[in-house]
Amino acid sequence: MFLSKVLFSLCILLHLWTTATGVDNRKFPSNFKFGVATAAYQIEGAWDEDGKGENIWDHLTHTTPDLVYDGSNGDIACDSYHKFDTDLGLLKDLGVDYYRLSLSWSRILPTGHIDGQINEAGIAYYEDILTKLQENGIEALVTLYHWDLPQSLQEDFGGWLNETIVDVYANYARLAFDLFGDKVQHWITFNEPHIFCLDGYETAGKAPAITDAPGIDLYTCAHMVLKSHARAYHIYDNEYRETQKGKISIVLNTNWFEPGSDDEKDSEAAERHLQFFFGWFANPIVHGNYPQVMIDRIGERSEKEGFNKSRLPEFTSQEIEDIKGTYDFIGLNHYSTSLTQWIEDNEIGEPSSLNDISVKVYDDDSWESSSSDWIKVVPWGLRKLTNWIKDNYNNPEIIITENGFSDTGEIDDPRRLNYYREYLSSLLEAIYDDGVNVTGYTAWSLIDNFEWLQGYSAKLGLHSVNFSDPERPRTPKSSAKYYKTVLATRCLVDECIE
Repeated sequence: MFLSKVLFSLCILLHLWTTATGVDNRKFPSNFKFGVATAAYQIEGAWDEDGKGENIWDHLTHTTPDLVYDGSNGDIACDSYHKFDTDLGLLKDLGVDYYRLSLSWSRILPTGHIDGQINEAGIAYYEDILTKLQENGIEALVTLYHWDLPQSLQEDFGGWLNETIVDVYANYARLAFDLFGDKVQHWITFNEPHIFCLDGYETAGKAPAITDAPGIDLYTCAHMVLKSHARAYHIYDNEYRETQKGKISIVLNTNWFEPGSDDEKDSEAAERHLQFFFGWFANPIVHGNYPQVMIDRIGERSEKEGFNKSRLPEFTSQEIEDIKGTYDFIGLNHYSTSLTQWIEDNEIGEPSSLNDISVKVYDDDSWESSSSDWIKVVPWGLRKLTNWIKDNYNNPEIIITENGFSDTGEIDDPRRLNYYREYLSSLLEAIYDDGVNVTGYTAWSLIDNFEWLQGYSAKLGLHSVNFSDPERPRTPKSSAKYYKTVLATRCLVDECIE
């Protein structure tokens, strides 16, 4: 008994010493899963091959290439359309439990419509990927929509600004469930709607880069996305879950917003920003309606701006019931943290979401930077954020569906390696010390790829891709070797305690 107590005490001391040095030395739970992620437009290439239709990113990069930092596009990207077997080899070598990928809507339905041409070559491509994953014991986590709307849907009726999209998306989702559901363990309806609604319809930071109605269109987009998400969830729940036995949800993104001081106003500003950022989508899905702070602030400003009703659309009572509870887990994309400061509301004038939020957001100069200005290395933010989700959304199952670091493409990448180690350490603390229900972690990304308007200037892959070589060879980075070891040992350091 005495010896057991001594050994236990030594283990505790070892754990305390290791965490004091910044890295948790406990093993991840035995049921915790690890994966990597990619997205169709960012890696596939073959933009017009084998019957694929044009999507809004094809259109944007071809018509306004100056919007992209290096004038590049995803026409070839990593050429994964022709090189999936190579990428499968990378997945197997890493030892991942699952692979998060997205379907290209226009590769399956070139016009976006179910009653248009169904592209058999596109179906065969994804069937091959999913079959090979299944044969190799790698689970599939499949995103239905990762920002690449078929261009014809944008042109025909305005894409996510038109109620018609709800039925069109529902038909696409049902087809995907029908075709691939027996090989998919987790479905994601949408990736980061906050980003493609805000940047697509207000800031011009993402396709379709429309800025016609700031402070209006982004909320319309989100409204249609939430209704589309609910439709897809219920289709799966009612028609496919019993036989396919998978899970379905949505992926939401947010920074952690830390109060810039001990002032209560800064705390209120941080909470407000979290609600406008994450709660915008999480609140309807979990609790049934938009956050009250959004309803109040947008309604009040809309009235002062001369609108006869709020710029934030209202759900009917039936829609509230339909949307509430449409999640089997919460997919969380998280990269960084920001500080927040309370400021006086901007004067009434041109509507905008920034005026609706009215919070100053900034970084601490001491935080380590990356090659992308939106990623700072702040590991403790992940622990605080997952705790906030636990406390505000009924302690849901959380899968970290993206987390990663941007540099300029070094093969020896100790900064990325350290980023993963520190963020995973923070995650261990959230799991063991705070009881947060995180069940999986997904590194972004498997390979360097087309990073939207940053083009190929930002590298976030575990494997380098030589984009100047037509063969697009992949080379593992130091971080890939570290991640492989973590997956094999379930441990962040050389010696772990159980």
